[in-house]
Order: sequence, then C-alpha cells, then structure tokens
Amino acid sequence: MISRPLELASRLRPPPRDFDAFFYVNVGALCVFFLLFGSRFVLAPGLGADFRLPQAGERATGRLTTEVVIAVPSTNLALVDGAVVDFKRLGVWLKESVKAQAERTGSSAPRLLVLAGEGLPARDLAEVYALAADAGFSGVLLATDEAGGGGR
Repeated sequence: MISRPLELASRLRPPPRDFDAFFYVNVGALCVFFLLFGSRFVLAPGLGADFRLPQAGERATGRLTTEVVIAVPSTNLALVDGAVVDFKRLGVWLKESVKAQAERTGSSAPRLLVLAGEGLPARDLAEVYALAADAGFSGVLLATDEAGGGGR
C-alpha cells in the first residue's frame, strides 16, 4: 500500500498478533444460539419433519359402488356401452342412464365411474363432471391405477 505522501501507515492500527478473547466469546455465543434455537423448522423450512400420512379406520375407508361406467380416452370422445360418442351426445346418454337406473333400482341418484385417459386435460374432465351433475348423478368417481403400475 502506498502511504508515504500522506503517512497513512502511521495512522493505522498494527495487525493483531493473535485472536483476542472477544472472538472466542462470539463463536461460543453463536454455538449456544444454534444449539438452543436451531431446529429443522427454522434452519430448513422447506424440508418435512417426520411427516406421516393420516390413518383411517375401516369405517372411513368404505368402498363406494358405482352403477354406471364410462371411459373417456381423449378429448371430446367417450366410450359408453360399446358405443363411441362425443360430449354432446354423452350428456343425453347420461340423462337416459339416470332414468334407466331409477326405473331398475328405484334409486334416483346413481354414481358414475369415469375411466379417464392418461393424457386427458383437466378441462375435459371438468366438462364430464358438469355433464354428470346436469344428468342427475349423485357423485362422480375417477378410476386410477396404482402408482408406478403403468399398465403397458
């Protein structure tokens, strides 16, 4: 460092020879702080801590039966009773199937099981739900595969 014209070297503190006691007090205070107040929640807020899935008894996991089953493999296409229909005709078919179920079983609100295709957009699935609600279904269930069980 050039300090001769202003004689800056004479105004600076000399470099310390060793660490003073204040340094060790600071390090000790930091260690105590992290030991007392540190937790997995504070130091790593993005990580889960001992997460367990909720458990349900047998009464809560009853299986629901469905009276009507349709398959929706792609956009605006549904397979019902061996016939291929678009969503406009699907609405009519769903209304007819609700009437047929009411005559057959006396139940006025059957459930619908939808076998949705893998690439089916959520918009189309929501449209099928709306058609089912308009037809008079009491509920719509979505069929899924087991995780990682790719059926091919």
